[in-house]
Amino acid sequence: MARASVLPQRGLRRFVLSPSQTILIGFASIILIGAVLLSLPAASADGRPTRPLDALFTATSATCVAGLVVLDTATHFSLFGQLVILLLIQVGGFGYMTASILLALLLGRRIGLRERVVLAESQNLYAIGGVVRFTRLVVLVTLAIEGLGALFLAARWVPELGLRGAYWGIFHAVSAFNNAGFDVTGNFASLTGYVTDVPVNLIIAALLISGGLGFGVLVDLSNGLRRLTLHSKIVLSATLGLIGVGTAAVLFFEFANGETLGGLSWPGKVLAAFFQAVTPRTAGFNTVEIGAMREPTLMAIVVLMFIGASPGGTGGGIKTTTFIAPLAVILAMLRGSPDPVLFRRRLPPQVIYKAVTIALLAVAFVVTMSIALSLSERIAFLPALFEVVSAFATVGLTTGITPTLSAVGKVIIIATVYTGRVGLLTLAFGLTRRQRVPRFHYQEEAIYVG
Repeated sequence: MARASVLPQRGLRRFVLSPSQTILIGFASIILIGAVLLSLPAASADGRPTRPLDALFTATSATCVAGLVVLDTATHFSLFGQLVILLLIQVGGFGYMTASILLALLLGRRIGLRERVVLAESQNLYAIGGVVRFTRLVVLVTLAIEGLGALFLAARWVPELGLRGAYWGIFHAVSAFNNAGFDVTGNFASLTGYVTDVPVNLIIAALLISGGLGFGVLVDLSNGLRRLTLHSKIVLSATLGLIGVGTAAVLFFEFANGETLGGLSWPGKVLAAFFQAVTPRTAGFNTVEIGAMREPTLMAIVVLMFIGASPGGTGGGIKTTTFIAPLAVILAMLRGSPDPVLFRRRLPPQVIYKAVTIALLAVAFVVTMSIALSLSERIAFLPALFEVVSAFATVGLTTGITPTLSAVGKVIIIATVYTGRVGLLTLAFGLTRRQRVPRFHYQEEAIYVG
C-alpha cells in the first residue's frame, strides 16, 4: 500500500509548473482571453467582428504593453473595445502574478508559498520575504500615480474636449504609466498634435519615466535620496544619462529636418527632442513623425529602445542595469582592476553572467527576427530592425510599417512582443528542464581572447 501511494505522487510532481512556466502560461492566457473579447462585434465601432489575427495582435500588444497597433484604437474599436484594451494594459503593467495576487487578496484568499515564489520571480526580487506587502504597495503606488496623471491630463483636455477630455486623461495616464503607448487621439496620430504643448509633454513624460524606473526605485525614493540602494543609484544615473544623450542626439540629427524639428522654435525643438528621448524607453508615444526621421536618428532610437527601462517596472528592453553591468566590467578591465565596481560597491559574478547572457541572447534574437521580418515584408533591414526592436522592447514606435504588415509579419511581431514581455531567460527556463546545481567543477584553463 505504501509503495502504491508514493508512485502517484511522483507522477504528479512532473506536472507541477515551474515559476517561469507559470508566468508564460499566465500571460498567454490573458492574451487569448483578450483576443476573444476584442474579436466580438461589440468591441468594434462598426459592430462587425474583428479578424482573429488582428484581435490577437492587439491583445498581445496591450497585455505586453507594447503599443504597436494594426488597427487604430480610437476609430476601429468601440468604447467597450477600448476599455478591454485599457484593462489588458493595466493587467499587463502589473504583471500576471501581481494581478492574480491582487485578485486573491480582494477575495480574502491566503497566498501560499509557491505563489510567493512565482511572484518574487516575476518582480525580479531575490527573496520572498515581504513580497505580498510589496505587491500591495505596488498596486497603491500605481493607482496613485495614474490617478494624479489622469487628473492633470483631464485638467488640460477637458476645456478643449469637454467630458471626452476626462476619458482621454484616464486612458492616456494608464497607457503612459504602464509604458504601453496606446492612444485614442485617432488616425494613428499619437500625440503629434501636441508637439509643442508643454503640459501634455511633461505630464506624459513624467508618467513614462516613473513607470519605467521600477517600483523598487520608487519606494527607495520615498525613503530619501541618502538611503538609496546600489540598484536605485544605477537606475537613476542610467535613466538621466540616457535621456540626456538621447535628447542631444535627436536635437543634433533632426535640428534642420523640416519634416520633424526643422519648423519648430528653439523651445519647441528642445521639448520635442526631449520627448522623443523619453519615449523610446519603452513608451511608444510620439510627437513627431517617426517615419520622417533620418537614419542616424532611427539608429539612435533603436539603441535607446533596446536598452529600455529598468527592472521591476512597466517597461521592456534588456533593462538599464543589464546595460550598465557589462560596462562596469569594461571599465574595470581598462583600469586594470579585477573587480567591476559601481558607487564603491563590487558587482557579484552571477549578476555579470546574467547581464551578459541577456544582452547576447537579445542581440541574437533581435537580429534573427529582423532578418525574418525583412524577408517576409520585403523591406530594408533598418526599418525591419526598428520594428522588431520596438516590439521586443515593448515600445510601440513604428516608422509606419505595422498597419501594413502581412499575416506572416504580424505573427513575427506577436512572437517578438510576447518574448520581450516575459523575458528571454524566463522563456528559456520555461521551455527547458529545471536548472540543476553542479555537483563538481571542471579544471580551469585559460584561452586567448582579443
